[in-house]
Amino acid sequence: MTTLALYGNKGGVGKTAAAVNLAYLAAQSGRPTLICDLDPQSSTTFYFRVKPKLKRAARGFKRGGKPIFRSIKGTDYENLDLLPSDVTHRNLGITFNRLSRRKHRLDMVLDPLRNEYDFIFLDCPPTINILAENIFNAADVLLVPLMPTVLSSRAHTILLDFLKRNKYAADNVFGYFSIVNRHSKMHRDMGLAMFTKFKNILQTPIPYDPNVEQMGIYREPVPAFAPQSLAAQAYRGLWAEIQKKVLQQR
Repeated sequence: MTTLALYGNKGGVGKTAAAVNLAYLAAQSGRPTLICDLDPQSSTTFYFRVKPKLKRAARGFKRGGKPIFRSIKGTDYENLDLLPSDVTHRNLGITFNRLSRRKHRLDMVLDPLRNEYDFIFLDCPPTINILAENIFNAADVLLVPLMPTVLSSRAHTILLDFLKRNKYAADNVFGYFSIVNRHSKMHRDMGLAMFTKFKNILQTPIPYDPNVEQMGIYREPVPAFAPQSLAAQAYRGLWAEIQKKVLQQR
């Protein structure tokens, strides 16, 4: 079982879209897959047409076990389940901070689920706090969407510095380019600069494609409603690269 976190400390870079589409592709390959929505905005939950509500006993993720299992919902897609978000997720960091082993609570909650799924995807909010440190401890792989821009490069530098300073492993952090304008010279130039600056940047970019924005209209993954689109092809290519260059080498 592998836990993959779509994480980044900068918002608006396509984390949720990637989590939804990659989890869908993983499930389509016949592998039991769970996507866990950790963002109080509940966008992943919305995309899968699920009501954003956890069972009361599961709120705050104070413990795993039966309350978590009872909160898991099926989706319209075979092999793909969802642990929905809840508005109480806005306080997850505060809740974890009050508990013992405060940086490992998420790992403890997910532990019984690991026997049920081949892949667990985490859709993460853009923060560096106790919740983020829980994500770092729970995830086997961090997938970080990077726009080829100065601010995205700066945010990734801050993240890597934080990981190093706090003694988290950085060899499981893999960036990839997201929302790329193929016709922008700035995007091309910044992409080359970021390839040089950072290690573990995957080769497959996700282009800007209006079909990604239309996920909110169709409430489906892009490969489900626009399988021949640029974005669908890119997500398939990215998932293939992740399996070959990341998962097979673990």
